[in-house]
Amino acid sequence: MSLIQAIILALIQAFTEFLPVSSTAHLTLFPWLLHWPDPGLSFDVALHAGTLAAVLLYFFKDWLTLVICGLGGKYPANAPAEEVAQHRKLFWYMMLGTIPAGVAGFLFHHRIEESLRGPKIIAVSMIAVAFFMWWADSRSDLSRRLEGANLGDAATIGTAQALALWPGVSRSGITISTALSRRFTREAATRFSFILSAPAIAGAVLLEVPKLIKMHKAGGLDLPISTLAISILVSAVAGYFVIALFLRYLQTRTLKVFVVYRLVFGIIVLALAFLHIGGR
Repeated sequence: MSLIQAIILALIQAFTEFLPVSSTAHLTLFPWLLHWPDPGLSFDVALHAGTLAAVLLYFFKDWLTLVICGLGGKYPANAPAEEVAQHRKLFWYMMLGTIPAGVAGFLFHHRIEESLRGPKIIAVSMIAVAFFMWWADSRSDLSRRLEGANLGDAATIGTAQALALWPGVSRSGITISTALSRRFTREAATRFSFILSAPAIAGAVLLEVPKLIKMHKAGGLDLPISTLAISILVSAVAGYFVIALFLRYLQTRTLKVFVVYRLVFGIIVLALAFLHIGGR
């Protein structure tokens, strides 16, 4: 893989990790359609490390507040007791919400990676989630704020996040839609989704790092270190701005454009797959 190809895929990862269109689908289908070589494990880890950096940096203050309050501290120092209690509850809700994705990833990640990354499966998933997103986004009573999240929200949205292991589902797409189905505002649903994603992305990266180190020691690293470093940087910087722009976008707009995109993209890929167009 050339450096230009790596940068293009890093940009695709940054946009599709946070927009509700499925990063797995795009990172699988773009090389398939363009006859590019398989990027390999090391590149996948690098891109996820970049988007992890983006979400941690953007929500650094949120996570700092949640962690300190969740572990019994008080932040900010002048915060009212009621606000601290809300942050403490939200921290533990986020931790509980991470469990389903962690368990599913540990049990099924490699099986899914090996057998469920075909274009037809991805296309059908893109289309199916588009209909769920359309239904959830069309609700008229989207009024709940993030501060009002409860245990049921964490369990439901966390379970939805576990479904994102299935190629084409989209972590942000399924979690935002599920949060909307529980009447959160679009902005609150997106913030919940992005904050919840940090532990899951970190877990996925940490799960693969030992294999990457083993590959490096054995001399089997499939890409130069410089290419991996540039990919991480591009993914992180672009991802940071995508988060900011998406949150601003949802203050005044709906998810309809992403519903249409998923439907059109899914139908095109399905047609190409049946016509046997694409593939390496």
